[in-house]
Amino acid sequence: MNGLPQTNFQPEDAINPVVRLSTLASDDMTQVEAVISERVDSERTPLIASVARYLVEAGGKRIRPLITVAAARMLDYDGKGHHSLAAAVEFIHSATLLHDDVVDESELRRGKKPANQVYGNAHSVLVGDFLFARAFMLMVDAGNMQALHVLSRAAAVIAEGEVRQLEAVRDIDLSRDDYVAIIDAKTAALFAAAAQVSPILSGAGPELEHALETYGRELGLAFQLVDDALDYGGLAADLGKNVGDDFREGKMTLPLVLAVEQADAEERKFWQRVITDPNGQRDGDLEEAVKLLNKHGALDATLEAARTHAANAVKALEAAPKNVWSDSLAALAEFVVERAY
Repeated sequence: MNGLPQTNFQPEDAINPVVRLSTLASDDMTQVEAVISERVDSERTPLIASVARYLVEAGGKRIRPLITVAAARMLDYDGKGHHSLAAAVEFIHSATLLHDDVVDESELRRGKKPANQVYGNAHSVLVGDFLFARAFMLMVDAGNMQALHVLSRAAAVIAEGEVRQLEAVRDIDLSRDDYVAIIDAKTAALFAAAAQVSPILSGAGPELEHALETYGRELGLAFQLVDDALDYGGLAADLGKNVGDDFREGKMTLPLVLAVEQADAEERKFWQRVITDPNGQRDGDLEEAVKLLNKHGALDATLEAARTHAANAVKALEAAPKNVWSDSLAALAEFVVERAY
């Protein structure tokens, strides 16, 4: 697939590796969902559960907790701590989504109105805090201090990445290296931690811990870069958010960074108007932006970068045991890129 290392999957398996992995891990994920359902409740304040369930039960693909579960099974982990850690990973992710929707003023999340439009910004922020707290309780339940350190550090790094992204909004001089550093923090850090905690829990040793951390990080980078490209050409039904949201919010993503790098004087004036000026966008500007991105090959270059990161993720699994779980994780990395086509 586009130069990625091949796995042992047959063509029918590769149609949707997320579904295949979810089926393979169904028993474990049933336990994870039970933990999520139990810990999302608040006896003292029922409204907390209403807000949290509005987002958490909207689903999503649960890719991050799936990675934790699959990595644990790949390494023959025989306990139940991975259920608590997988639920913690999902709570961290959900908390960041609640906060992001307030910051970004998003209009669509997982195919429906974001929680802050239904319950208000204040409730979304505070329930996000509640989910972070629940995540830390779940980490403690797993009974592994090193795993607790990895996930708590990831939570801090994600917050740093979000602040760095906020500072970079409407900055058309943002470099590609600075942008990759931002998404490494705000997106890839949780993917990396989700994969890394399983070898820690399994006692698999530093080599496998490093390999799985690398797998998760590279997968997270590929995932974000594909999202960046899809924002300028995907379908809202597929994305679960509105196409062009990044553009309208003045977010500098890699396609835009690459196009601005190659812009002539007239094009730079266009980017200054539509990105730098919060009130500068007009009807038809998104279509013009897409034309410029295609003119300079920015979308293709972004997807090529995503393919490279996905290939790096698959390569990292060479250090892991060869079984149906490692095959599933490799196919997941391939699918993350192929969903853009």
